[in-house]
Amino acid sequence: MQYFRKRIKSFQYAIAGIKDLFITQPNAQIHLLAILVIGLLGYRLGLSPTEWCLIILCMALVLTAEGVNTAVEYLTDLASPEFHPLAGKAKDVAAGSVLIAVIICGCVWGIIFLPKLLVYFF
Repeated sequence: MQYFRKRIKSFQYAIAGIKDLFITQPNAQIHLLAILVIGLLGYRLGLSPTEWCLIILCMALVLTAEGVNTAVEYLTDLASPEFHPLAGKAKDVAAGSVLIAVIICGCVWGIIFLPKLLVYFF
């Protein structure tokens, strides 16, 4: 029984982390809005199951990268409250990882959506 209580508690901590991410991080809020727009566009354009899988994987990649970036920022602020060049580099690399994920996902979304949008409008 103790095992199940610990698992439930770990889910509660994870949910608290997700709430913190979306409440305190403006970029996570922007990503969430983009996901909503992309989801609605995908529904409107009638994506195939394979296309949906790729879109959802991209959404997960961006949100996961944003979450890891936020965690790195929190830990860096805790470990190095004063400015330190290595702390700045850690934050820059974490933020850069989010940007890489967004660029890659933008390419995937473009490959999926652009042909459909061209057909839709022309």
